[in-house]
Amino acid sequence: MLNRVAPVRRRVPTYATRALVSVLCELAADADPNSVSVRLAATRAGDLEPTDGPLTGLDVETQVLSDFYFPDAGNSLSGVFGMDLAAPTGQTAGRFTSHPRGDSEVSVTDDLHATVLVGVPPWEVESVRAYDRQGSRRDLVLVDAETPEPDTPV
Repeated sequence: MLNRVAPVRRRVPTYATRALVSVLCELAADADPNSVSVRLAATRAGDLEPTDGPLTGLDVETQVLSDFYFPDAGNSLSGVFGMDLAAPTGQTAGRFTSHPRGDSEVSVTDDLHATVLVGVPPWEVESVRAYDRQGSRRDLVLVDAETPEPDTPV
């Protein structure tokens, strides 16, 4: 099931799992009054497991923001070596950033990726907005699906 949040006319959509956006809102609420910046990873829609009926109207090759890298992972190493070791190189599809003061627009201080999700108080899924690298607003389409559990060796 797909649900549009804050529709914008004829813009390129950004797809994200509802569970991911919910967790990002929780991280932002926990960090408030400070901001949080989190790297996001995407999964092919065809690799996701639906949580509320079939995924209809979504091409199997569509990239869906589905996972995040903990914001504090790798901080001590990056301070020593000057590079971010928290996320694999080239594997971040976007970034979530929180704006505790309530401005839902992308700012010049945000670390811009191809896709940027911006969350604002009251830290609810409906208050998250999507933007492209240039700061243009995009539709945020929530997907009721989750990434499959990784295979565990026996």
